[in-house]
Amino acid sequence: MKTVRRLIYGEVLSSIALVALGFLALFFFFDLVDELQYLGKNSGIGDSIYQIRHALLYVALLIPNHLYELLPISVLIGTIFVMARLAQSSEYTILRTSGLGPWRALNLLLWLGAFFVALSFVVGDYIAPASERAAQLLKARYQSKITVGQTGAWLKEKQAYNNFIVNVNELSPDNEMHGVRIYEFNSKGRIVSTTEAPVAVFSFDAAWLLRNVTHTEFDVTNAANGAGASPSQAKVNRTVVDSFRWPTEISTEMVSVALLKPERMATLDLFNYIRHLEANGQTSQRYEIEFWRKVFYPLSCLVMVMLALPFAYLHFRSGGITGYVFAGVMIGISFFLLNNVFGFIGNLRSWQPWLAAATPGLIYMAVSMGAFGWLVLKR
Repeated sequence: MKTVRRLIYGEVLSSIALVALGFLALFFFFDLVDELQYLGKNSGIGDSIYQIRHALLYVALLIPNHLYELLPISVLIGTIFVMARLAQSSEYTILRTSGLGPWRALNLLLWLGAFFVALSFVVGDYIAPASERAAQLLKARYQSKITVGQTGAWLKEKQAYNNFIVNVNELSPDNEMHGVRIYEFNSKGRIVSTTEAPVAVFSFDAAWLLRNVTHTEFDVTNAANGAGASPSQAKVNRTVVDSFRWPTEISTEMVSVALLKPERMATLDLFNYIRHLEANGQTSQRYEIEFWRKVFYPLSCLVMVMLALPFAYLHFRSGGITGYVFAGVMIGISFFLLNNVFGFIGNLRSWQPWLAAATPGLIYMAVSMGAFGWLVLKR
């Protein structure tokens, strides 16, 4: 059995590596073509010009994230190819007569799938987030910012007596925040003050240090006591200071999560950000779905090897293997699309986050077990 294990594992691993390499080369080419439009542009900071070597480095830093997304599909296609080829050449028939029963074959592939589960978790939770952040910081060095949408990131924080809503327009490569606006509200929802600063930095003592600050305070007491008092009767005090220290628990990681796509963050960062949103009374449905997708997505590698096993029990004619490999490609693409669709539907319909994230994997696991039971055990 050790020889059989070495044969199957060697064939499957080399096939999966070849498929993944082909996909990554294709995405590398597409990303590089997309980056060519930025060549020769100056960020306005010194003589920083975006050159071809910067584009190549940026595209290379995106490879771990592509590998994380493509690993289940590569596992499916590579395993289907090996199983179908062994069946076509009658090698799998010889292995069956040598004692490789259906359950033993499934056990062999599940152990191989467990290896790719661990690999997917390591890449998606450690390598890809760090690589993605390095890529964004590299790009920001020549575009002067990391931003999202037209107004940047919005965060909320509850403190001892008042609530704060914070807007950060951009995040520079050296972790400087640009276009910072802080709105303070009392317990009744009335605005108390606004603080605006073109630049702010993170402090080590749970605070932000703002520069060239314009601080505006609103005297809402008169407006609250006087029935029918108009906004023009409220007192407004405006001061301009060189620096201002604002105590806050909003960290660099939270701002990064708000500015970057949640699916490209580490599981622990998403979990901490969800706790921050819930503690401040904000909806966290989207981030909870992404969190559970990060938990369940590596397990899809087990589903893929289960889907591939029935192909070893099919009877192939000459040249028929191509059609089955194409079917494997379609199954992998459909899983990827269904995984994204259920995330969007779950967010719109307010489904349980874990259910929206786990449903595609459960559907394909049921299909694979049905195919295994009908094609392998009964036939």
